[in-house]
Amino acid sequence: MRNHLLFIILPSLIVPTLVFSLPGVADEHMHHEQAAAAKSSSSATPLTEPGNDAFAAIQEAVDKLMADPKTDWGRVDLEALRQHLVDMNNFTLLVNVLSQRPIDGGVEFTVQGQTPQAAASLERLFAAHPAILKQESGWDMQAKKTAEGYTARVTSKDPADVAKIRGLGYIGIVALGKHHQVHHWQMATGVNPHQHQH
Repeated sequence: MRNHLLFIILPSLIVPTLVFSLPGVADEHMHHEQAAAAKSSSSATPLTEPGNDAFAAIQEAVDKLMADPKTDWGRVDLEALRQHLVDMNNFTLLVNVLSQRPIDGGVEFTVQGQTPQAAASLERLFAAHPAILKQESGWDMQAKKTAEGYTARVTSKDPADVAKIRGLGYIGIVALGKHHQVHHWQMATGVNPHQHQH
């Protein structure tokens, strides 16, 4: 009889203890689940683009700088890169191509900035790009300022290049090559690749 009473009494003591302790355990478990869900939602996304193309280019440079323990932060100049990307946006999107015609050995085009800022960007472009184009492709670019904007002639001594030059035209010739990425990195790390003026 005493043994039977013991089995009756013990559950009555244990069960209330479990009942009163479960809410605390459940709250803690819920807190961990919520924290895990928050972490997951902040890191897991189907998106890859961080914003517009200029922001993405700067973010890529920032990531590389942060990942390199040898980064000289005293020389880093992301503002120079930002200003250059403003120029790139201007001479890509805020320019009117007034004419584009074949000439002997290549192409001639006249471009005009749609705003004073775009006109200044064109000036910086044509101050630097002829030398870069010559180095990368061997092509000659002669650019001169006119009342309308800038007129440039791009030619090659190799007849096999002529159709290519004409097909590329203004924006293709400006975009040609891989020097942009190199120059962007130079600017971000405080090296001025072609005396870029702000």
